[in-house]
Amino acid sequence: MHRRWRRSLQFRTVLTTLMLSIGSFAVVGAYLSNQIANNLFQERLAQAESETRYNVKQVQDTFDGAQVTDQSSVITLVYDTLNAVEGRGSVIQRRYVFEAMPEQTKPRNRWVESRASDQLTISVIPPDLRKAVQESGKDQFWASTEFPVGTEDRPGIAVGNKVTFNGTVYELYLIYDLNTAQKTLNEIQNVLLAGGAVLVLIIGAIAWYVTRNVVSPVSHAALVSEKLAAGQLQERMVVKGEDEVARLGASFNHMAASLQEQITQLATLSQMQQRFVSDVSHELRTPLTTVRMAAEVLYDARDDFDPINKRSAELLYNQVERFQSLLADLLEISRFDAGVAMLDAEPTDILQVVSNVVDDALPVAVEYGSEITINCPENSIVVEMDDRRIERILRNLVLNALEHSEGKPVHISVAANDSAVAVAVRDYGIG
Repeated sequence: MHRRWRRSLQFRTVLTTLMLSIGSFAVVGAYLSNQIANNLFQERLAQAESETRYNVKQVQDTFDGAQVTDQSSVITLVYDTLNAVEGRGSVIQRRYVFEAMPEQTKPRNRWVESRASDQLTISVIPPDLRKAVQESGKDQFWASTEFPVGTEDRPGIAVGNKVTFNGTVYELYLIYDLNTAQKTLNEIQNVLLAGGAVLVLIIGAIAWYVTRNVVSPVSHAALVSEKLAAGQLQERMVVKGEDEVARLGASFNHMAASLQEQITQLATLSQMQQRFVSDVSHELRTPLTTVRMAAEVLYDARDDFDPINKRSAELLYNQVERFQSLLADLLEISRFDAGVAMLDAEPTDILQVVSNVVDDALPVAVEYGSEITINCPENSIVVEMDDRRIERILRNLVLNALEHSEGKPVHISVAANDSAVAVAVRDYGIG
């Protein structure tokens, strides 16, 4: 998942869209659900208060107009009156709890202490609601509650008031069942949840389709770029339409064509350079061989010359050897260009290579007024190496040190252990 997140722009876009959509729908759904629940509750509460006010008045009028005095008649009147209150209201079911207020002097004719619908007791009434009803006059109060119906507890609204009968003040609570409203709310929430899930899926599909149309050309451009990098210079993007992506493809193809042209020109120039280096190297070999033979003749006869001519013959011989080495380097460059250069490693004394480099650099040292000093072990150091290439590297280092030494000494150090050899060239010029 983490790898796909990092490597796929389409995956990141679709997943981010889904997460934001889910979050948005959750917030909107919670808000709508809360508003619907509040509206349903307020509607049921208004109905409950209105019906309670009407039924309490009916009960009080019945009690006030009662002309019964014996116990049986009183009990029957109270029960019949309360039973008439119970049942369905205009929209919601209604139950009751009828309880004599505490701390009253009990008259001789108070034959009813309490009465309630099936499974209900005064305990279902919240204490705060009872306290408000007991401490008030004829005001009406309500509170949310739960009451048992069968084996389940249902949500409801308890609305309380006072009634008086035969000199006794009673608390009368009408409890309205909100189970139907709760089921309605649950159905609405399920519809919101299902609708939100469907909308999230639709938005995800739309995001996938849109990002696919946008990302596909970019992915194709990346694939074409990789092929171009691999040397397939003829690869191009497919351009469709005239939109921004099409302009990107056209610009990319133009760039690829320009790169192909430049690379082709560079390849042609490189081939021409390789051919030139190869031709020059081979053309110089014949005259250089003749000059070398003449230099060897003069070098062999140097003892018959005066000191100046003898030195000239030696310098000529050494420089012809150097020129021949340069020609060998030129040939090796042509081999590198042709891809056929080989490493020619063999056991060689590194001290001898250093000595040859110093001998070749002495005329340059004299010209710059610098002295070359060597610090190396007395015993030979034999190394498996390509002596011609190592000598070229050391020569470049020494000549570069002489050029920047400003007439100061150039110091060469050689050190070795069982696994490595190091050669250091140091000058004391600026930089």
